[in-house]
Amino acid sequence: MSRLQVAVLYGGKSTEHEVSIHSAQTVCRLLLAKEALYQIYPIFIDKQGHWFLQQACGGQQPDDKPISPIIAPTHNLQALDGSWKAKIDVFFPVVHGTNCEDGTLQGFLETLGAAYVGCGVLASAMGMDKVITKLIAQTAQVPVLPFYLIHQGIPYDACQLNAWVQKQGLPVFVKPVRLGSSVGVRKVKTLDELKPAIDFALQFDTDVMVEKGVDHAREVFCALYGEGAQVKASACGELRMLAGEFFDYNAKYLVEGGCETKVPADIPADTATRMRADSVAVYRALNGSGLARADFLMDKNGNYYFSEINTLPGMSETSLFPQLFEACGENYSAILDGLIEQALKVRDRKRALSFSR
Repeated sequence: MSRLQVAVLYGGKSTEHEVSIHSAQTVCRLLLAKEALYQIYPIFIDKQGHWFLQQACGGQQPDDKPISPIIAPTHNLQALDGSWKAKIDVFFPVVHGTNCEDGTLQGFLETLGAAYVGCGVLASAMGMDKVITKLIAQTAQVPVLPFYLIHQGIPYDACQLNAWVQKQGLPVFVKPVRLGSSVGVRKVKTLDELKPAIDFALQFDTDVMVEKGVDHAREVFCALYGEGAQVKASACGELRMLAGEFFDYNAKYLVEGGCETKVPADIPADTATRMRADSVAVYRALNGSGLARADFLMDKNGNYYFSEINTLPGMSETSLFPQLFEACGENYSAILDGLIEQALKVRDRKRALSFSR
C-alpha cells in the first residue's frame, strides 16, 4: 500500500499566524512518526499569502522552497523554479483566523479537487462569523447572549447604542465578528470606553459586535470530532484566568501563567451533559465536518451561553482540543488519522455527484 501524500498547511494571512505555526508543529511531529502511512509535506504560508515547502515545520527559513498550487492531472503543487512537484492526496489545514479558517482557503482547496481536513466552505465561513453562529445556535434552541451589531462605513446611532448598553448593564464586550484568539476584544466598563473599543475592533474587522457581558464569566469548552450521526463530543474543559480581567490574547498566549486549563471542568454533571448536547446541536446545524471546539460562557448562577465555534481550533499538545479528548481516553494521534480518513471520504462523496444534466 502506497503512502498517502499529506500537505500540512500553516501560517497564513492572519492575526493568528504564530498560533497556527505552534499548532502545526505538533501535527507534523505526530504524523511524521507514521512514515509507513504518510509522506508529509510541511507547507508554510507567509503573511502575504505566498506558499513555501519547508524542511521542517516552523517559521520562515532562508532555504524554504517557493511553491504554487496548480490544477493539473499529474500534480497539484509545484516549485516556482520547476525543480519539484507533488500530487497531494490530503491537505491538512492547521490554520486559524481570517483568510484561513473562514472558508477562503477551503474554497481554494475545493478548486484543486483534493481532499482536505475540516469543515467545508459554507460551514467554515458561517462558523467564523460570531453573529451567524449565534443565529444558528438560536435555531438549535441553544442559549446565547444579546448583542448589537455595527458595520464599518454605516454610521450607528450612539444614543441608541448607549441606551441598549444601559438596558443590558455594564460591562459589555466589544468583539470583531470574524476573528479568534480574542484578537481585538475589549471589556467595556463605562460608556466612555465604548467608542474607543469599537474603533479598536474595527481595525481588525469590518463588522463589530457589542455583546452583553457576563462579568467574571467562566469559559467552558467542548471539542467535537466527526460528522453527521457520527459526531463525538469531548469532556467539558475550563480555561481559568490567572492574570487580567478576561481572556484576551495576552492572557492566552503572551503572559506566562495568564491562564490555566482544567479538564474536565468543575461543573455539575447534568450541566456538562447539556453543554455537550448543545455543542453537537450547533455543530450539526452548521453542517460541521472534521473537527471543532464550541465555547460557552457561564455565569455565577451556573447559567451558560453559547459564545462561538472554532472550526479549526488550536491543535498543539497544550491546546484545548487534544486535552479535551484525551480526558475521555481518546488518543490524539489516532484522531489525526481519523481526520485524514474522513477527509478522503468527503472528497469521494463529492466526486460521486453528477455535474451534468
